[in-house]
Amino acid sequence: MGESRRGPLKSAVPSNVVSPVRRCSRTACGRPAVATLTYVYADSTAVLGPLATYAEPHCYDLCAEHSERLTAPRGWEVVRLSDGSAPARPSGDDLEALANAVREAARPQERAAEAGGAGKGGGRGGDPVEVGRRGHLRVLRSPDN
Repeated sequence: MGESRRGPLKSAVPSNVVSPVRRCSRTACGRPAVATLTYVYADSTAVLGPLATYAEPHCYDLCAEHSERLTAPRGWEVVRLSDGSAPARPSGDDLEALANAVREAARPQERAAEAGGAGKGGGRGGDPVEVGRRGHLRVLRSPDN
C-alpha cells in the first residue's frame, strides 16, 4: 500500500531543502543571515541587532549585505546594536572629542602655558616656533633654523 502508480511514496519536503543555517529573509537572497531586524511600531524605530537565537515570526533575518544597506521608512529611526565582535565605528561624541583634542593640541604654547600654569613649557630652547596658522592647523619652524 505504500506505492502509487508513479512509484514509492516520497516525503513532501526533500531533506536537502531544510538547512540548519538561517537564510536572509529578503526575496531571492539565499545568503546566510547575520543580523535580525525588528520593527518597534510604537516608537517608529527599526532595530537591527545580532542574529537572534531563535527565528521569531515578526522579525526578519538579514545577510551582511542587506543589513548594511538597511534603510527605514521616512520619519523612522534605525538603531544598530553591535554584537561586540566587530570594531565599533566612531560615534558623533567620539569624533567631537577627537576634534576638541586636536584643537587643544593646536593652541599656541603661550596660551597653553598660561592655562596650565607657569613653568610648563612656553619658550623653552628646543621647542618649535609657530610662524603661521590656518584654522586649527599651525605652521611650525624649528628653533634650529
